[in-house]
Amino acid sequence: MANLKLTDVEKTYAGAVNVLNDINLDIKQGELIVFVGPSGCGKSTLLRMIAGLEKITGGTLEIDGQVVNDMPPAMRGIAMVFQSYALYPHMTVRENMSFALKIAKKPQSEIDAAVNRAAKMLQLDPYLDRLPKALSGGQRQRVAIGRSIVRDPKVYLFDEPLSNLDAALRVATRIEIAQLKEQMPESTMIYVTHDQVEAMTLATRIVVLANKGIAQVGAPLELYERPNSEFVAQFIGSPSMNLLPGEIVGTGQQTTVKMDGGGTAVSDYPSTDPDMGLKVNVGVRPEDFLETDGDYIFEGKVNITEALGEVTLLYFEQQGDAHAVIGKLPGIHAELRGKSVKLGATPDKVHVFHNGTSLLYR
Repeated sequence: MANLKLTDVEKTYAGAVNVLNDINLDIKQGELIVFVGPSGCGKSTLLRMIAGLEKITGGTLEIDGQVVNDMPPAMRGIAMVFQSYALYPHMTVRENMSFALKIAKKPQSEIDAAVNRAAKMLQLDPYLDRLPKALSGGQRQRVAIGRSIVRDPKVYLFDEPLSNLDAALRVATRIEIAQLKEQMPESTMIYVTHDQVEAMTLATRIVVLANKGIAQVGAPLELYERPNSEFVAQFIGSPSMNLLPGEIVGTGQQTTVKMDGGGTAVSDYPSTDPDMGLKVNVGVRPEDFLETDGDYIFEGKVNITEALGEVTLLYFEQQGDAHAVIGKLPGIHAELRGKSVKLGATPDKVHVFHNGTSLLYR
């Protein structure tokens, strides 16, 4: 189990193609860190640099205080689980899980104990003598995870391990990974995913990557409730946060914004006198909108409704270059289709961004 520290880490490929810059991150023992970001932002590249499968072209990577930039992957004490299971098809589950230990010439008693311990944790006991072809996708992924556990590494790396599973299996295996982490509280894990549900439910902290660097680091609810930029606000959460233009007309412990569409927003974000008159974007998550007959932030005609049972999504008609607006109201509201609806929000749910950056993080 280990601490990791990345200091000014960079990645540049031949031809001066720079993909990552100024990556500074401290990962403490026992954390489950999740890397998220848009396609091509460098999530998997960063993971592979930590594993030693990609060369670090700038900065330093330390594991427990030791710089490992030039250390071979096998010497770093890291185990990696890929999105493809990478199991040997001619070997049983037991043989797949024990293979690395046999190569390391560990005693058979030690190998058996490690395999049995991992199999019990992952509920693989009934399948130890089966071949991979006789297993479901979720069971194969558990075998791949078990193969890592038996090595007792310092750090576990997961590269989109659930992306090849169908929706039901993803849910079940995600829960199994969460339970596994609870059974291994001292284990340090780094997990790459494009799935926000995985990130929000598994992570101790989420690292949002964008524009060749780190956009924000924080606990899942911190990023959800207090994003530091419009990018993070819209990347975390589905449907994404609504952004509506307006102008600051009142400052102080609360900020008042006159909306371009005619409404007024009051936010708990503080502002100062020099902010008066600034053109800003007001951010409200779809589920934080409230239908109202009084003061409102947004008014529009509902174009489409999607009744999901416990909630209804409202899609509003888009006027010209205006931002598309989505509301999410509890219950069934199919009757709102084609009607004009006013939406408001409580001040603690109203975000204010200037030049793409949250007023809270100036």
